[in-house]
Amino acid sequence: MRSKDDKSTWAIGGGVLVGIGVGFFFLQQSPLAFVGSILAGLGLGLFVTAILSSLGKRG
Repeated sequence: MRSKDDKSTWAIGGGVLVGIGVGFFFLQQSPLAFVGSILAGLGLGLFVTAILSSLGKRG
């Protein structure tokens, strides 16, 4: 089970929110760029989650 100080879902959700925020700048030019920025934000959040998970296992 997850510990109370596990912030992996915060990292994923934050990445998606950043992707949405960046995507709004590209929405007028291309809706696919909006979707792409959301997916890039999701990937960034998953990447941060993997780093946090590996650092948590060391300590």
